[in-house]
Amino acid sequence: MYTLRTIRAEIRKLTSTKMPFAFLAVLAVIGAATAAAVAFGTDMDGSKTFISTAADQQSLMAFAANALIIAALFGAMAVAREYSHGTVVLTFLTTPRRPQAVFAQLAAVFVAGCMLGLVGAGVSTGSVAAGLTATDYGFMVSFADLAQVLAASTLAGGAGAVLGAGIGALVRNTGGAVTGTIVLLLILPPLAVQAVSEAASWIPNTLANVVSGVDNATGMGEAIAAIGLWALVPAAIGLVAVTRRDVV
Repeated sequence: MYTLRTIRAEIRKLTSTKMPFAFLAVLAVIGAATAAAVAFGTDMDGSKTFISTAADQQSLMAFAANALIIAALFGAMAVAREYSHGTVVLTFLTTPRRPQAVFAQLAAVFVAGCMLGLVGAGVSTGSVAAGLTATDYGFMVSFADLAQVLAASTLAGGAGAVLGAGIGALVRNTGGAVTGTIVLLLILPPLAVQAVSEAASWIPNTLANVVSGVDNATGMGEAIAAIGLWALVPAAIGLVAVTRRDVV
C-alpha cells in the first residue's frame, strides 16, 4: 500500500508541471505533419502508392519507434530535473529507502511513457485516416493490425521512458541526460550497425518496427524481450548509482 501511494505521488509530480503538455503538443505537430503527408504527398512519379496497400498504411501509422525516443526524452527530463532542482532531496526524505523511491519514479514514468505512446499512436492513426479522405484510397488496416500498432507504441513508450529515467538518474543533469539519451538511441545504434552488421536486427528502431508488425528482422517474443533489456539495463545502472551515492 505504501509503495502504491509513493507511485501515485510520483505520478502527481509528473502531471503537476507543463512538461507533459509540451510533449503532447509535439505529438499533435507530428500528427498534423503525417496527415499533410498522406493528403498531399506523392511518390517520385507523382503517384501515391505509399498508401495504396494495408501494409503501407500500417507502416505509416506505426509509431512505436517514435514513441520510444519521445518517451525516453520525457523520462530523462522528468528524473534529471529533480536532481537539477534539488526536489529529489524531499523525495528521499519522504522515502528513505532509495531503491523504493527510484522504483516509484520508474513506475511513474513507465505509466506516463505508455500513455504518451498510446496517444501518439492514436494521433498517428487518426492523422492517416484523416489524410486518406483527401485521396482516392480508403482506410485498409484491419482491427487486429491497428490494435498491434497501438499496443506496440504503448509498450515502446513505457520502455523508452524507463530507459530515459535510468539515464536521468545516472547523469543527474537535464541537458546531460537528454544528450545521453540521444547518443544511446540515435547515434550509437547506426555506429554499432556499421561495426557489426548483425546488430541491425537489435537496435531500438528495428525492434519497435518488429513489434508494430512492419518488420520481421526478429521474432516477436525476441523483439519484446530485447526492448525490455534496452530499458532495464540503463534503469538498473541508474538505480545502483543512486543507492551508492552519499550525497544527492
